[in-house]
Amino acid sequence: MSWTVKTKKKVAKNLLKLPKNIREELQALVGDIIKGGPVRGDWPNYSKLADGSHHCHLTYS
Repeated sequence: MSWTVKTKKKVAKNLLKLPKNIREELQALVGDIIKGGPVRGDWPNYSKLADGSHHCHLTYS
C-alpha cells in the first residue's frame, strides 16, 4: 500500500532555502512514509500529535 504525504504550502515554498543535507533527510523521510505509512518507529524525533497528524525534527539533537 502506498501513502500520500501532504505538506503545507510554506514548506514547498521554502524547500530550496534549506541546506542540502536537510532536503535529503526530508526526501528520505517522505519516501519512508510513502512506503511504510505514517507510523515511524525508526526515525528519531518523530511523533504523532493529538490531532492525528505527525511531526518530526530533522536536525534536533
